[in-house]
Amino acid sequence: MIISIKKIFIVGIIITMFLSFGFAEGNAGKEKPQFNPDLNYAQVVFVKAVRGRGDVWYFEVTVRHNDEGWDHYANVWQVVNPEDNSVIAERVLAHPHENEQPFTRSLGGIKMPEGVKEVLVRARCNLHGYEGKTVLVDLTKKKGEDYRVENPLD
Repeated sequence: MIISIKKIFIVGIIITMFLSFGFAEGNAGKEKPQFNPDLNYAQVVFVKAVRGRGDVWYFEVTVRHNDEGWDHYANVWQVVNPEDNSVIAERVLAHPHENEQPFTRSLGGIKMPEGVKEVLVRARCNLHGYEGKTVLVDLTKKKGEDYRVENPLD
């Protein structure tokens, strides 16, 4: 059986496309979001989410950043609905943390919108924005990569 170079070329293109979309490993739609790992960008290191009564939550977020003073520091972290990118809660970081890295800050009284099962936690640098590492938290699980969820009512 003779296979033409044209057929081999076409099959090669199809296999390359197949692999580039992650289908060969079953990873379609499950790839981690891209981020800049440089510490000049605010990196969310760990998230602890604690559910209170109803849908009121408390979050502790650990951030790492190359804070250099007022001109360059991590100045906020947010809890975001990944479905529509709406901000559910925001914790303003009032000053640089040059000598405290990583650092953890908390925020309570967060009313979770009805139906939200996952949230994205991201941090912002006043110079580079939101391009650092984020953490996707599944509020229905006790733990995951870089997060823990507590529900004292369980």
